[in-house]
Amino acid sequence: MQPEAMNRSKCRKVQPAPGSSVSVQVPASTSNIGPGFDTLGIALQLYDRLDVTATRSRVVTFVSSLGSTDDEAANLIVSEAAKLFFKRVRCQPFGMIVQLTSNVPVARGLGAGAALRVGLLAALNELTQTGLDRQRLLELATELEHHPENAAAATFGGFTAAGFVDGRVRCFRFSVSPRVKFVALIPRYQISTMRARQLVPPMFSRADTLHNLNRAALIAVAFAAGQYELLRGLLEDRVHQPYRERLVPRLHRIIKAGEKAGAIGGWLSGSGPTVICVTLKNAPAIARAMQRQLKAAEVKVLTPDNDGVKILHCKSG
Repeated sequence: MQPEAMNRSKCRKVQPAPGSSVSVQVPASTSNIGPGFDTLGIALQLYDRLDVTATRSRVVTFVSSLGSTDDEAANLIVSEAAKLFFKRVRCQPFGMIVQLTSNVPVARGLGAGAALRVGLLAALNELTQTGLDRQRLLELATELEHHPENAAAATFGGFTAAGFVDGRVRCFRFSVSPRVKFVALIPRYQISTMRARQLVPPMFSRADTLHNLNRAALIAVAFAAGQYELLRGLLEDRVHQPYRERLVPRLHRIIKAGEKAGAIGGWLSGSGPTVICVTLKNAPAIARAMQRQLKAAEVKVLTPDNDGVKILHCKSG
């Protein structure tokens, strides 16, 4: 799917009346999909909900039940996203209450930060009637994220391939059949994206680079064609997973256990520590096999989300 063009001259903005509110649903995402580093993503039916209400004050108040440390980080994400939105669309800032109901685990490699950024940008776009299309929302979210793979999946839904072309984000998106299941093993500990990125070397061998280029292209074609069985043998990565495995010591064993139980293949989701296996059958058996490798973890069988960020309802004050 080609990105939508945005005609900025047609955007109109209003100052929402105090009490105006909007509710937004935004999906989790798994990214990289093995060798598609910083490029490939898939939206999953695991959701955050944001309820944003305009207030008379100029203060952004964030409310959630994530826990003190995670709340602090999420509050910063919300403040930065709101500031960027007002700056880029040249809209007068206003106060708001942002209430997060979260089902996406934080710092587990499931795109929690991207979901929060995309959700807030979509909510402000709706409240101010600015009229930004999804392509522009993705560009704003990527400006905050610095890489587009999770933001693309959260924005458009489905399978996405996204990257920078001439300074802009280009995204292609394809629906994923609900027959495809993603078995996610979610450890109880967190990994920061920054820490995980520091482990990835700045240069790679010619052989490893060619391997990843080849596999990422084949993965994209398999999803575009809906020929999911052809993913078998394509998901091995050589540029980030081998170096991040020290943060998830049983990564290889978890994936192999899933494959032995019937999975097509698996990967480290984002920066980790979540490990995902993809399958067309035997998802419960695969889940059990993966969890036997790491009992201090939660396992979820997830279905793809093909809608992306969605406005649930909007009310004028």
